[in-house]
Amino acid sequence: MGFFDEPFDLMTAAEGRVEGIAKVTGSGKYAAEYKVDGLCHAVLVGSTIAAGKIKSFNLDNAKQVAGVLGIITHLEKPLVPGLADEDKIKEARLGLAVFHTDKIFFKGQPIALVIAETLEDATYAASLVTAEYEKEPAKLDFELALKNIPLTPAGKDRGNIEALNSAPHSVEAEYNIKAEVHNPMEMHATIAEWKADDKLKLFDKNQGVNNVQRTFAKLFNIPVDNIEVISEFVGGGFGSGLRVWPHALACIMAAKLVKRPVKLMLTRPQMFHSVGYRPAAWQKIKLGANADGKFVGIHHQAKNGTSVYENFNEGITRVTRLIYHFDNLKAEAATVPLNLSTPTWMRGPGDCTGDFAIESAIDELSYKLKMDPVALRMKNLALEKHPDNGLPWSTNYINECIEKGAQMINWKDRKAAHSQTIEGDWSIGYGMAVGAWNAGRGTASAGIQMQKDGTITVQTAMTDIGTGTGISMQNIAHDSTGISKSKIKIELGNSNLPPAPSQGGSNGLSSIGGAVVAAVSALKLKLAEYAAMQNEAYKNAAPADILLSDTGVSLKTANNQLVSYTSLWEKNNLNILEVEASSGPGAERQKYAFCSSAAHFCKVRVNRKTGKVKIERLVTVSDGGKIISEKAAANQMSGAAVGGIGMALMEEQLTDERLGTLVGNDFAGYHFPVNADAPIIEVAFINKPDPNINPQGSKGLGEVGIIGTAAAIANAIYNATGKRLRDLPITPDKVLLG
Repeated sequence: MGFFDEPFDLMTAAEGRVEGIAKVTGSGKYAAEYKVDGLCHAVLVGSTIAAGKIKSFNLDNAKQVAGVLGIITHLEKPLVPGLADEDKIKEARLGLAVFHTDKIFFKGQPIALVIAETLEDATYAASLVTAEYEKEPAKLDFELALKNIPLTPAGKDRGNIEALNSAPHSVEAEYNIKAEVHNPMEMHATIAEWKADDKLKLFDKNQGVNNVQRTFAKLFNIPVDNIEVISEFVGGGFGSGLRVWPHALACIMAAKLVKRPVKLMLTRPQMFHSVGYRPAAWQKIKLGANADGKFVGIHHQAKNGTSVYENFNEGITRVTRLIYHFDNLKAEAATVPLNLSTPTWMRGPGDCTGDFAIESAIDELSYKLKMDPVALRMKNLALEKHPDNGLPWSTNYINECIEKGAQMINWKDRKAAHSQTIEGDWSIGYGMAVGAWNAGRGTASAGIQMQKDGTITVQTAMTDIGTGTGISMQNIAHDSTGISKSKIKIELGNSNLPPAPSQGGSNGLSSIGGAVVAAVSALKLKLAEYAAMQNEAYKNAAPADILLSDTGVSLKTANNQLVSYTSLWEKNNLNILEVEASSGPGAERQKYAFCSSAAHFCKVRVNRKTGKVKIERLVTVSDGGKIISEKAAANQMSGAAVGGIGMALMEEQLTDERLGTLVGNDFAGYHFPVNADAPIIEVAFINKPDPNINPQGSKGLGEVGIIGTAAAIANAIYNATGKRLRDLPITPDKVLLG
């Protein structure tokens, strides 16, 4: 394959993922696992205060450790040209200019980097690095700080929000969500090697190799093509790999200093403050309806935490404009600067947070109206056009998601009044909510290499972060060519391959699928060009009329004889046939609006003595257009739903507000759902192609599986107990005291 130290065959039986064998046998390498000659190790040293300045360092003890090759601080460092220019820093979107300031913005901020021959030496020496600080007061209490931050408009108002004051039925409430951390299984790591003064090779955990490539090209002022980034296998990202973080730059600087390849792998505690998180959020909703359940309007206010050195607005109110008809709408938002590291996108960013408040308020309103929550939502869905921009939906089957989900969970068994079903110490309840996500598509490229035996290799720089991109590319290539899956290989996750967007925002397959189809068309035309030398019928043939098989090329015209690949290769003296093509959004984006959607239904048992919440059933039904790989798609939905369980019931990143220390910054102290916390997620798809979004008709699914899940659980808890719990996570103490 050419790019990897230990090549393997990314091809497997039709029923399995293309990368499955490589992952389970260990032949597939993750960022920290590559073997590089002359490799040494780096370990970060974090600040011990949350705000202030560094006055001095004591590095003497660390330098005496055997095997130490160098120590980087803001006082002693290799030059990074881009960090000398504030505009370049903003352009590169690096955020924290690591080792280029004496200011401390959060506890754990990298202040030094120790490079040594072994990881053990580097770790020990790093423990000996100390610093003297000029300490300053730190802002750490989100709930206290948000009170002093004014709200500003978040998008254009619609109608007259004063109409809410005369609505016959209304709900007004505040909602709070604690910060959450991505915590993928694989920790972030980088191996950096300078091949020359202006040529860099990186093995890096990320969700977009081209993004990493562009970022460091700007920072080091070298050509993009001089940087190779490899990220073929990723052990989970959930958004944490969508941007470039300071540790990767630190590793590159270390390699520049010692003139050797350097590996830097974050520890699990470092992951909690080094690669983003879902920020804490406060929301206030005022929602009104007429007597028949028609929404009058909504006033949505939101604030989320950010860092003092970089603003991150999660876009919490965005989803308010996506799902329902609100003739009168007002949205306001603000960010709350804190002495914590910068948050980032985390699965269903913004919309997941905002949807919890909206769907909880709608559920509460349904009880005031004495109206079924399903019926209330169905009455108010914006099914014809996007409620904000007015474009007609290309497809939108959220109503069918609701209908199917209600049927699957036997919604008819739900009691209309709360606290009606009791079995021993357990109260039983049903809840539901919906979610939606703007279905995007980016420009992507794909290449195909074809061998004499008819084997093809489909290539792209896009990284498969576990979403099933590889198997979906294989399925699309199979459907487009007719070539057996056993003869279709996949290469991805390398910046030397045809460029593609980052894998995130539910845009991955929607983007790369069109590129694969375009590359197949280019391959067909190239083969027809050679075949025309043997049979004039192939001249000027359109891709749709060209048929491929495992052994040769033919035309749809009657009685047309197959031209074998063997003869094409021999007569044209071919070694390998290569094509590349690009595809992206077009005029359809001005004609239509695009969305993915899902309905979530939940049945819970709540123990009245302990406050324990047990999720007995969780159903999620989604409209993701045509489902290209059903197993991979179902895995996306079930994994997202489990993330929603964590958001609803247990995940919270707490901070010691005296010291700035993150509390429980490990898997012992930070609770997230495991198998015992989740039932078998029941997943279903509407599976109707969207004819306008891309050639395969597929829409993204990664986000909608979590958007609405937490609200469905909270609503089920209310149906079981009569306790309306608006602060996440809903831990047993809140259930008992709420």
